Amino acid sequence: FTVSPPASLHLGNLEPVYLFSHKGQSDYAPYFYDNGPSSTNGNMALFSISEDTPVGTQVYILSGRDPEGDPVRYGLTFEKGSKEYFRVDSKSGNVTLIQELDREKQGEISVLVSITDGRNKVVETVRVFVTDANDEPPEFQNLPFIIDIPEDTAPGSSIYRVQATDKDIGSGGSVSYYLQTSPFAKFTIDGHSGILRVKPGETLDYETTPTHFVTVVAKDGGGKYKGKHQVLTSTATITINLIDAQDMPPSFIGTPYFGYVYEVSVPGSEIFTVYAKDGDQGNPNPIHYSIMNGSDGVFDINGTSGCITLTTYPSLLKNELYEIKVKDYDITMVTVRVVDLNNHPPTFYGENGPQSKFEVTMYEHPPAGEILRGFKITVNDSDQGANAKFKLRLVGPSRVLRVVPQTVLNEAQVTIIVEDTSGIDYEKGPTLSFKANDPDSGPWGEVKYTIYGSGSDLFTIHPSSGLISTQPWTTLDAEVRSKYNFYVKAEDSEGKYSLAEAFVTVLDMNDHPPEFDEKLLEKTMIIGTPVRVEAMDEDAESPNNVIEYSIMTADPDNAFDINANTGEIKLKPYIKSMEIVQNITKQKDCKWSLVVQARDRGSPSFSTTAVVNIDITEAVRPGPMAAFLLKSRDNPMKALAMVTVIISILVGVTVLISTALYMRNSKSNRIMPTRRIIKRRPRDQPPWTFRMPTITFNDPAEKFLIDNPESGRQRTSSPRPKPPPPSAPSLPPPPPSNTRPSERPRAVPTISGALASKGSKKAKSSRRKEGNMSSALVSELKMKLEQKIIESNQGYC
Repeated sequence: FTVSPPASLHLGNLEPVYLFSHKGQSDYAPYFYDNGPSSTNGNMALFSISEDTPVGTQVYILSGRDPEGDPVRYGLTFEKGSKEYFRVDSKSGNVTLIQELDREKQGEISVLVSITDGRNKVVETVRVFVTDANDEPPEFQNLPFIIDIPEDTAPGSSIYRVQATDKDIGSGGSVSYYLQTSPFAKFTIDGHSGILRVKPGETLDYETTPTHFVTVVAKDGGGKYKGKHQVLTSTATITINLIDAQDMPPSFIGTPYFGYVYEVSVPGSEIFTVYAKDGDQGNPNPIHYSIMNGSDGVFDINGTSGCITLTTYPSLLKNELYEIKVKDYDITMVTVRVVDLNNHPPTFYGENGPQSKFEVTMYEHPPAGEILRGFKITVNDSDQGANAKFKLRLVGPSRVLRVVPQTVLNEAQVTIIVEDTSGIDYEKGPTLSFKANDPDSGPWGEVKYTIYGSGSDLFTIHPSSGLISTQPWTTLDAEVRSKYNFYVKAEDSEGKYSLAEAFVTVLDMNDHPPEFDEKLLEKTMIIGTPVRVEAMDEDAESPNNVIEYSIMTADPDNAFDINANTGEIKLKPYIKSMEIVQNITKQKDCKWSLVVQARDRGSPSFSTTAVVNIDITEAVRPGPMAAFLLKSRDNPMKALAMVTVIISILVGVTVLISTALYMRNSKSNRIMPTRRIIKRRPRDQPPWTFRMPTITFNDPAEKFLIDNPESGRQRTSSPRPKPPPPSAPSLPPPPPSNTRPSERPRAVPTISGALASKGSKKAKSSRRKEGNMSSALVSELKMKLEQKIIESNQGYC
């Protein structure tokens, strides 16, 4: 038998597989046509197909031939486990798309195509490339966009960079940005870089708009999709939270303010509480209250709470009305009125003081209009104003006697007048009894209730029943104010009343959940040292504001413990070094995460969570000084003493060095000559001459002689006469003049001196007396010389 040779056709990167048959005559295997990658028929080698090709479309025709002219059949398969995208008709070779393509998921498809004549079969592995269509919109990265910026951020400042990517390639993969238009837009974005900025000329204000929501649009460059040009966009919302800056002053709330001082008040009684609110609500400063003037020293204010209190007794107040100016940053007026209580009943007085019973003896049938004599009655009410006004009447046999006056203000003399003479009859009765009566029945027994004072505006009282309730619009919040006090007034129809002070306590409800400062906390933990997380609960009282901490989840698990009361997080005891940490994570950065829950103990209970990223590191060994300070942190006085000793040593060394330098310099002080510049004199200014007293010497060397007492005794035994005070030497002759004939000569000032040798101590004492006179003369001559030079220089200016 003979073996038919294989076809020797090699097409690029194709991997032909030859199947042989054995027979008595030659039989060659079929082969595919290789028409190139741009052709739609052949063996599909390097064939390209767009990802937006509809399913069911005929995309290619497999074509080939058999050398013997036998009919051929085609096959198309895929590697095991891969997705099948095409199907071929075995007779015609038509290839049809049966699955949607997606270049972004699979850009290249490996296909096994085959051709057979029934005896021989050729299988080739070809690659089909999926080309891009603009089917993917841009995708924003790092969502959500939440940023915090100060409200005083300068216009034009960059505050954030938005980033979006597009999986398409070419123009469809390029991304540009713009903001959706808004009439109140305060921000702008760079279309290419995505940098968000505060719009030039715009300012931000936390008090007006604390949060801004900006919609950013990411747009690709457009491209073909299913035969049409399309541009895809995506939108995202940027939340911009403003951080409040200190730019708004505080202001008083609820003005005008009125307070009352009652005569039953005592020093320390609360008169009124002013309340101011900082304009910077996001970051408020503490407010301090003070009284500017108007208190006359009888009122004080709590600088923190704003509570105005009385500092003296009401009886010592000199005014009935006070206008107090209170200041925090703003200034407000508090009007305080001194109110008298109707708490003193009218009292009758006799000649010996208060008296409740008066007796008089008289004859029967006195004439009408006669004044009863024999006793003196005075009535007085210690209240003030309208409270001191009252009425008098007699209760007894009607129309027998009449009292005058019937209406009294503060105090009056009481007179009893006979009105019905027939009523005073001995036979009817030897005595008549009358009394003063307060008719607290009928209309006088009806009581009306009202409330006054600071805090009373939030409450109301039923005028008849005295039931106290809140106003319909009142909202009580124990976190803002938990205690109120005011006065309740009970008054009858004649205006007589009494006061009682009511105290209202607002009980706290668990209406605030715990809150962390941030939802994502970044911490750095040194092995062996805990880190702490803290949540705040704005409820006013326990247990509503007591927080318990717990770990919900952690990565890695079972690596942390947390103190339920303090929120301190620490590693498990077995984690003592970075080697153990790296063995657990197998990572170099050693950054672990956990979710911490903060739950209050109120009923119902509220909770919140925060993600804590902890960077694990190892402590760096400190230097000697740092180690000493760390050891002394529990005993700060030891560290302070050590620092004091070091500073004292440095100061002592500095003083010694300065003293040594000073002593050395004091022994080598020298007077250096001063250089003077003499300007040329103008021609028209007359010359000046300086005349100096001269001293003549027989011998020129005599001016350098030194008076030595010891040498004088050796020369002669007679005492040497005291020489006259030395005078300044005469001026030397001027140098040869090279001046023009028209120029006038001018004198050149000079300074001469004398040399003296060192003598004995006795010589020094004798020379000191003579030197005083000589130095005085030289100083005077020097001053005159300098004055002339100055005048000469001024002439040249």
